[in-house]
Amino acid sequence: MRTEILPEGHVWLRIAEASWDDPLDPTFAATQGGRWNPPNSHRTLYLNEDRVTARINLRLFIDGWPYEPEDLRDDTGPVLVQATLPARQSVADVHSRRGVAAVNLPATYPLDENGHLVEHSLCQAIGLTARQAELRGLRARSARASDGAGRELAWFPATRVSQAHKGVIESFETWYWSRSKNR
Repeated sequence: MRTEILPEGHVWLRIAEASWDDPLDPTFAATQGGRWNPPNSHRTLYLNEDRVTARINLRLFIDGWPYEPEDLRDDTGPVLVQATLPARQSVADVHSRRGVAAVNLPATYPLDENGHLVEHSLCQAIGLTARQAELRGLRARSARASDGAGRELAWFPATRVSQAHKGVIESFETWYWSRSKNR
Protein backbone atom coordinates (compact mmCIF):
# COMPACT_ATOMS: atom_id res chain seq x y z
CA MET A 1 0.00 0.00 0.00
CA ARG A 2 1.43 3.37 -1.01
CA THR A 3 1.13 6.12 1.56
CA GLU A 4 1.27 9.89 1.52
CA ILE A 5 1.04 12.72 4.03
CA LEU A 6 -1.97 14.96 3.54
CA PRO A 7 -1.18 18.60 2.76
CA GLU A 8 -1.08 20.51 6.03
CA GLY A 9 -3.80 23.13 6.43
CA HIS A 10 -5.78 21.89 3.42
CA VAL A 11 -9.47 22.78 3.64
CA TRP A 12 -11.56 19.65 3.10
CA LEU A 13 -15.27 19.91 2.32
CA ARG A 14 -18.27 18.03 3.69
CA ILE A 15 -21.78 18.16 2.28
CA ALA A 16 -24.32 18.25 5.12
CA GLU A 17 -27.86 19.17 5.97
CA ALA A 18 -28.08 22.45 7.83
CA SER A 19 -30.03 20.72 10.61
CA TRP A 20 -27.24 18.28 11.54
CA ASP A 21 -25.91 18.84 15.06
CA ASP A 22 -22.34 17.93 14.13
CA PRO A 23 -21.68 17.59 10.40
CA LEU A 24 -18.10 16.40 11.12
CA ASP A 25 -19.13 13.53 13.39
CA PRO A 26 -17.45 10.31 12.13
CA THR A 27 -19.67 7.93 14.15
CA PHE A 28 -22.50 7.69 11.59
CA ALA A 29 -20.23 5.98 9.03
CA ALA A 30 -18.84 3.74 11.79
CA THR A 31 -22.35 2.36 12.27
CA GLN A 32 -23.71 2.50 8.71
CA GLY A 33 -20.49 1.87 6.82
CA GLY A 34 -19.41 3.47 3.57
CA ARG A 35 -17.22 2.79 0.58
CA TRP A 36 -14.03 2.40 2.68
CA ASN A 37 -15.38 1.03 5.97
CA PRO A 38 -17.88 -1.76 6.60
CA PRO A 39 -20.90 -1.26 8.88
CA ASN A 40 -20.15 -1.47 12.61
CA SER A 41 -16.44 -0.91 12.14
CA HIS A 42 -14.33 2.19 12.77
CA ARG A 43 -15.14 5.88 12.82
CA THR A 44 -14.77 7.41 9.36
CA LEU A 45 -15.39 10.90 8.08
CA TYR A 46 -15.97 11.19 4.34
CA LEU A 47 -14.70 14.45 2.85
CA ASN A 48 -14.32 16.05 -0.58
CA GLU A 49 -10.96 17.46 -1.59
CA ASP A 50 -12.43 20.36 -3.58
CA ARG A 51 -15.65 21.96 -4.79
CA VAL A 52 -15.65 20.03 -8.06
CA THR A 53 -15.73 16.77 -6.12
CA ALA A 54 -18.40 18.13 -3.77
CA ARG A 55 -20.56 19.03 -6.76
CA ILE A 56 -20.05 15.54 -8.19
CA ASN A 57 -21.07 14.00 -4.85
CA LEU A 58 -24.15 16.17 -4.44
CA ARG A 59 -26.11 13.81 -6.70
CA LEU A 60 -25.41 10.92 -4.33
CA PHE A 61 -26.30 13.07 -1.32
CA ILE A 62 -29.72 13.97 -2.75
CA ASP A 63 -30.35 10.56 -4.31
CA GLY A 64 -33.91 9.63 -3.43
CA TRP A 65 -35.01 13.22 -3.05
CA PRO A 66 -37.66 14.27 -5.59
CA TYR A 67 -35.42 17.15 -6.68
CA GLU A 68 -32.44 17.91 -8.88
CA PRO A 69 -29.81 20.49 -7.84
CA GLU A 70 -31.52 23.08 -10.07
CA ASP A 71 -34.69 22.68 -7.98
CA LEU A 72 -33.08 23.26 -4.59
CA ARG A 73 -33.48 26.58 -2.83
CA ASP A 74 -30.80 28.13 -0.67
CA ASP A 75 -32.81 27.46 2.50
CA THR A 76 -33.44 23.78 1.65
CA GLY A 77 -30.28 22.70 -0.14
CA PRO A 78 -27.33 21.04 1.57
CA VAL A 79 -24.64 23.24 3.08
CA LEU A 80 -20.91 22.82 2.57
CA VAL A 81 -18.82 22.58 5.73
CA GLN A 82 -15.14 23.46 5.56
CA ALA A 83 -12.88 21.28 7.71
CA THR A 84 -9.22 21.06 8.55
CA LEU A 85 -7.51 18.00 9.98
CA PRO A 86 -4.72 17.53 12.49
CA ALA A 87 -1.19 17.81 11.04
CA ARG A 88 0.85 14.92 9.62
CA GLN A 89 -1.99 12.61 8.61
CA SER A 90 -0.54 9.58 6.80
CA VAL A 91 -3.08 8.00 4.45
CA ALA A 92 -3.22 5.37 1.72
CA ASP A 93 -2.88 6.64 -1.83
CA VAL A 94 -5.79 5.20 -3.83
CA HIS A 95 -5.86 7.95 -6.44
CA SER A 96 -2.60 7.75 -8.39
CA ARG A 97 -1.95 4.98 -10.92
CA ARG A 98 0.69 3.46 -8.67
CA GLY A 99 -1.49 3.79 -5.57
CA VAL A 100 -4.47 2.13 -7.23
CA ALA A 101 -2.25 -0.71 -8.47
CA ALA A 102 -0.67 -1.14 -5.01
CA VAL A 103 -4.06 -2.08 -3.51
CA ASN A 104 -4.87 -4.38 -6.44
CA LEU A 105 -7.73 -2.31 -7.80
CA PRO A 106 -8.12 -2.18 -11.58
CA ALA A 107 -6.38 0.71 -13.35
CA THR A 108 -9.87 1.84 -14.38
CA TYR A 109 -10.95 2.36 -10.75
CA PRO A 110 -13.64 3.40 -9.79
CA LEU A 111 -14.86 1.10 -12.55
CA ASP A 112 -13.85 -2.52 -12.97
CA GLU A 113 -12.65 -4.05 -16.25
CA ASN A 114 -16.28 -4.52 -17.35
CA GLY A 115 -17.24 -0.90 -16.75
CA HIS A 116 -19.14 -1.56 -13.49
CA LEU A 117 -18.54 0.31 -10.25
CA VAL A 118 -16.09 -1.58 -8.03
CA GLU A 119 -17.98 -3.23 -5.16
CA HIS A 120 -18.04 -1.64 -1.72
CA SER A 121 -16.91 -4.92 -0.17
CA LEU A 122 -13.60 -4.82 -2.04
CA CYS A 123 -13.00 -1.19 -1.04
CA GLN A 124 -14.03 -1.89 2.56
CA ALA A 125 -11.41 -4.65 2.80
CA ILE A 126 -8.78 -2.15 1.62
CA GLY A 127 -10.03 0.35 4.20
CA LEU A 128 -9.72 -2.25 6.96
CA THR A 129 -6.15 -3.00 5.86
CA ALA A 130 -5.30 0.71 5.95
CA ARG A 131 -6.83 1.04 9.42
CA GLN A 132 -4.94 -2.01 10.71
CA ALA A 133 -1.74 -0.44 9.35
CA GLU A 134 -2.59 2.58 11.56
CA LEU A 135 -3.05 4.88 8.60
CA ARG A 136 -5.40 7.83 9.10
CA GLY A 137 -7.48 6.99 6.05
CA LEU A 138 -7.49 6.80 2.27
CA ARG A 139 -7.27 9.54 -0.33
CA ALA A 140 -9.06 8.10 -3.35
CA ARG A 141 -10.51 8.81 -6.74
CA SER A 142 -14.16 9.77 -6.47
CA ALA A 143 -16.37 6.75 -7.02
CA ARG A 144 -19.11 9.07 -8.26
CA ALA A 145 -17.16 10.02 -11.39
CA SER A 146 -16.70 7.11 -13.77
CA ASP A 147 -13.57 8.73 -15.21
CA GLY A 148 -11.92 8.96 -11.79
CA ALA A 149 -12.21 12.75 -11.63
CA GLY A 150 -12.34 14.28 -8.20
CA ARG A 151 -10.64 13.23 -5.01
CA GLU A 152 -12.19 12.14 -1.75
CA LEU A 153 -10.84 11.39 1.67
CA ALA A 154 -12.07 8.70 4.03
CA TRP A 155 -10.46 9.94 7.26
CA PHE A 156 -10.02 7.66 10.27
CA PRO A 157 -9.57 9.74 13.45
CA ALA A 158 -6.68 8.38 15.56
CA THR A 159 -8.57 8.55 18.86
CA ARG A 160 -11.94 9.63 20.19
CA VAL A 161 -10.56 13.12 20.85
CA SER A 162 -8.96 13.45 17.43
CA GLN A 163 -11.30 15.54 15.33
CA ALA A 164 -11.74 17.60 12.23
CA HIS A 165 -11.97 21.31 12.96
CA LYS A 166 -15.03 23.02 11.54
CA GLY A 167 -14.54 26.17 9.50
CA VAL A 168 -16.97 28.22 7.46
CA ILE A 169 -20.35 26.72 6.60
CA GLU A 170 -21.52 27.84 3.18
CA SER A 171 -25.14 27.97 2.07
CA PHE A 172 -26.21 25.85 -0.88
CA GLU A 173 -26.38 28.66 -3.43
CA THR A 174 -22.99 29.98 -2.32
CA TRP A 175 -21.09 26.72 -2.67
CA TYR A 176 -22.94 24.92 -5.44
CA TRP A 177 -23.43 27.74 -7.91
CA SER A 178 -20.34 29.81 -7.17
CA ARG A 179 -17.52 29.52 -9.73
CA SER A 180 -14.95 31.25 -7.53
CA LYS A 181 -12.66 29.58 -4.99
CA ASN A 182 -12.81 26.28 -6.84
CA ARG A 183 -10.56 24.47 -4.37
